[in-house]
Amino acid sequence: MMIDYWQRVYRRSRRQYQRLSWRTLHLDPWLLLALLTIVTGGLIVLYSAGGESTYLVEAQALRFGAAFLIMLLIAQFSPRTMQRFAWFFYVVVTLMLVAVDVIGTHAMGAQRWLTIPGLIRFQPSELMKLAMPMTIAAYLSRRVLPPGWLDLLVCLLLMGVPVALIASQPDLGTSMLVTASAVFVILLAGLSWRFIAVCGGLGIAAMPLLWFNMHQYQRQRVLTFLNPESDPLGAGWNIIQSKTAIGSGGIHGKGWMQGTQSQLEFLPERHTDFIVAVLGEEFGLIGMAVLMSCYLLLIWRGLYMANQAHDTFGRLLGGSLILTFFVYVFVNVGMVSGVLPVVGVPLPLISYGGTASVTLMAGFGMLMAVFTHHKTTPR
Repeated sequence: MMIDYWQRVYRRSRRQYQRLSWRTLHLDPWLLLALLTIVTGGLIVLYSAGGESTYLVEAQALRFGAAFLIMLLIAQFSPRTMQRFAWFFYVVVTLMLVAVDVIGTHAMGAQRWLTIPGLIRFQPSELMKLAMPMTIAAYLSRRVLPPGWLDLLVCLLLMGVPVALIASQPDLGTSMLVTASAVFVILLAGLSWRFIAVCGGLGIAAMPLLWFNMHQYQRQRVLTFLNPESDPLGAGWNIIQSKTAIGSGGIHGKGWMQGTQSQLEFLPERHTDFIVAVLGEEFGLIGMAVLMSCYLLLIWRGLYMANQAHDTFGRLLGGSLILTFFVYVFVNVGMVSGVLPVVGVPLPLISYGGTASVTLMAGFGMLMAVFTHHKTTPR
């Protein structure tokens, strides 16, 4: 009896110690497990998509290592601290976007990067994915909700300037995600369905105006989406090859590094925007289902954490971050499978990239902060 008693005491104290350790680090073990699972799978797919290049895998692993450290650092800040510095962050990133327009680095037909000689080249537009929801959440959390017309006008102004700067680079994909991050904060603040329906109708009515203000290559992407076979060797090549790769994988796939579309270099941008086509060809429907299940678990956990936030700012910020992540996944998978036009959005946590990886992990750090500081701060 005495041995059983001390065993129960030991198990109870061990569970309490483990919970205390996660709380002390301000991390959520379930969200962290989902992130590590997706990132590890992404490195495996990247090795095949990159032509068995160890350089790409090592560079991506180092970036994610740094991104995880940044996530850990940001998770230590309380939501109140993030709310206090949101405006400063917004102004700094907006000035960076202006600097991109003046002295930005050109690459691949666009001007999206700032370069610090000898140190780093990065995209300020990626940082706006964090600054935008932080700022609008900070503004609305101090107002009476649901927001009135004046508050909505202020939010539209805050959203309009950075989105216009990003769209002029041009970068339609990032401008769309930044817009989504702001819209989700406004929706979570509590808008009537009547107002949402009116805005939706105005958006549909403004589509002709949007069409005439799009760049020629953006119009071509829409036309290619509607009929990719109209130019199979030109603009329609990417989507035709990606659909062929996914379809040829079948249920079980062709096997790791055994894909034909990717290994024979028929599939363009296979280690960045179209990497999910490589996964579909080599791992088939089962591999795609596993990846989508991991994403859904990650999104479900994120929504739960946002709902448990201590204050309005935390709920608005956390909800916007995880819903924007959902849009991230939906748009990439949709464009690669031919359901949406190609807009240049990478697959989160899988595609090769630097600034995007750090931004994603920083967002999850904020999500962990609004959840774990709720557990350590009394109401």
